[in-house]
Amino acid sequence: MSVTATSDQGSPLRTLFFLSCSTGITAETLGHSLMTQFESTPYQQVTVPFIDSFTKADATVREINRVASESGLPPVVFSTLVDPRIRRMLAATDCVFFDFLDAFIEPLERELGMESSHTVGRSHGMVDYDSYMTRIDAINFALANDDGVRAEHCQHADVILLGVSRTGKTPACLYLALQYGLRAANYPLAEADLDARRLPAVLEPFRSKLFGLTIDPERLHQIRNERQPGSEYAALERCRDEITRMQGLFAAEQVSFFDASTMSIEEIASQLVQLARIERRI
Repeated sequence: MSVTATSDQGSPLRTLFFLSCSTGITAETLGHSLMTQFESTPYQQVTVPFIDSFTKADATVREINRVASESGLPPVVFSTLVDPRIRRMLAATDCVFFDFLDAFIEPLERELGMESSHTVGRSHGMVDYDSYMTRIDAINFALANDDGVRAEHCQHADVILLGVSRTGKTPACLYLALQYGLRAANYPLAEADLDARRLPAVLEPFRSKLFGLTIDPERLHQIRNERQPGSEYAALERCRDEITRMQGLFAAEQVSFFDASTMSIEEIASQLVQLARIERRI
């Protein structure tokens, strides 16, 4: 079981359990999406993946009941458990139980006129070998072309991200690979590139694949200062200067770009896919 506390403000913490017979990723994703609508509620998170036996289920039952007894608040449980017998065990604990599968599977069975397979782990398992290998290939491509795309790889890239250091290029590329199966590379614009106000020669033939990420200078200063406190690299004036010159380069070279200052990695990736007008590969 993994526990993550999210508030130290002194308010009573509500405990959220994410239960799954597989990785727990789906339960966490759906549960977190719901909890974003209740920002003022402090909570701690307990994720229990791979509940694939009655022994593990029984241990989880005891843990949920212990938390309820000690906190005086029934935990909120988000479940994607497939086995109906195990679901009933967990639902009978001292908790508020939300079953994502029951909420959607039964209506789908009625609509489609067939029963679901009740197979464990299909959403995050290696169900489609080709898609899985596409994802792995895209991840390897992103890692091989991080902070400087190779000339021989440019023609194989789906997108090439441009930006100064710490604008979010690397995590965006990895997310595009992991969630979309896209080959994404990134090129960090150096002082010479900013001074020249023109694209590096290696990128010239691939203008249609180029997209820029910009960021508010204050935000960039904050990010860099966390990495290298008090350094010239993190100085606010330098951040302002780099962003100004970078945007000038984008304008001069007609490179599409957008401000990612307040965007999550998911939002950056979605925006890039729309701008590039490319289809996901997985």
